[in-house]
Amino acid sequence: MSVETKKVRVEFSRGERVVSLWLASPKANVLDQTMAEELTGALNSLREHRSLRAIVIRPEGPHFSFGASVEEHLPVQIGAALTRLRTLLSALLTSSAPTIAAVRGQCLGGGLELALGCDLIMAEENAKLGLPEIKLGVFPPAGAALLPVRIGASRASELVLTGRSLTGSEAQRAGLVARLVPEGTLDAELSSLLENEFLPRSAPALRYASKASRRALLAAVHEDLPELEHLYLEELMDQPDAEEGIRAFLEKRAPRWTDDERIQP
Repeated sequence: MSVETKKVRVEFSRGERVVSLWLASPKANVLDQTMAEELTGALNSLREHRSLRAIVIRPEGPHFSFGASVEEHLPVQIGAALTRLRTLLSALLTSSAPTIAAVRGQCLGGGLELALGCDLIMAEENAKLGLPEIKLGVFPPAGAALLPVRIGASRASELVLTGRSLTGSEAQRAGLVARLVPEGTLDAELSSLLENEFLPRSAPALRYASKASRRALLAAVHEDLPELEHLYLEELMDQPDAEEGIRAFLEKRAPRWTDDERIQP
């Protein structure tokens, strides 16, 4: 059974024991207001499906997600955008079944933050996972909250501070990707994972095991993330470079940082 909204397609399979939430706005699958709200609504609607063994977030098209809407990061919209993402992550981390992010292609910015809220990340070897916000003059609050829990403070700092992307293989070595699969095999390998590791299990056991394993991530979302959002909105956004970086990206030009005039050869 499949239910399609504007940007998310909800598909039940395997006797309604698995549900796939398809990011249905290829090729970029931008995590904008509509997609974030539809994902949150879909997750909330699944709370009474007690027979679920897995909730899979997966992409239509060649890429998981290019990230959040850059336009929604302008000062007039960014507060609401950050709140929507935190609400979505909370829905993921309180969902009634294990959650799996099935990643191919680009998984960047808000797209990676979405994947970080899932219990497991499965990725193809050549996928690209990263947080490029620093290149736009800002930082990723949800990424800064969740990455240290996933991969440790040192690796998390390197990704947040440089904006570098990891391949799927590098992300597995860092401990971010739980299951690495060859290029072009994501759907088949996902099916095998579900058949072998999730469908044979007890639904209540999976539900409570997920709840137990999410405690550190849930604490990061409920305790650390609001403080990082405050840092972003009340301090970073008071600096002109934050808006300049976003506008430069939208205008397809190099940013002009405030101290560039003082740095002469």
